[in-house]
This record gives sequence, C-alpha cells and structure tokens, in this order.
Amino acid sequence: MPIVVATIRTKPGELETALDVFRSHAPAVHQEDGCLLYAVHAGEDRVVVVENWADRAALDAHSRGAALAEIANGVGGLLAAPMDVAVLDAVPMGDPGKSTL
Repeated sequence: MPIVVATIRTKPGELETALDVFRSHAPAVHQEDGCLLYAVHAGEDRVVVVENWADRAALDAHSRGAALAEIANGVGGLLAAPMDVAVLDAVPMGDPGKSTL
C-alpha cells in the first residue's frame, strides 16, 4: 500500500486560500477507488497531505484524476516553493498496530 506525503509551502497569507482548495476537492478524492486515507494537515504557511492507497494502481489512477488536477491548478499560484511529494512504502517495526498506516 503506497503512502504519499505531500508538502506544500504557501506564500505568506495564502494558507487559508490553499486550504479552501483542499476542502473543495477532498470529498471527491475520498470517493476514489482505493483511497484508504487522504488527510490534510496545516501549520504556518504549510499544508501536509498524508495519503494511503490500496495499491499502486489506485495511486496511479488518482494521479491522473480530475480531483488532483483541480487541486494542483487551484494551489499553483499560491506556492512559495515547488511541491514536495514523496511516495513511500511502510517499514513495519515494533508494534505492528502502531508502526504503519
């Protein structure tokens, strides 16, 4: 199950506008086949999205989908730096219930 961690740094004062973009499109992402988790977190001028997909095919479909394109288009002009997107695999260790998404 691929995990995605996407970090978006917004220009000063643009955080709420960026969050509005995510608020508008997150429900559509949640309905995509294979979406196990799509959680948006925010801090000072930063949005971090943590995603968990059932398999690589589901992530690939999301990557080509309309919702992600609309999110990228909506936040494109609000960015202070390029998006940082990492696609990761879980590395279980310790308590299995607490070490993976």
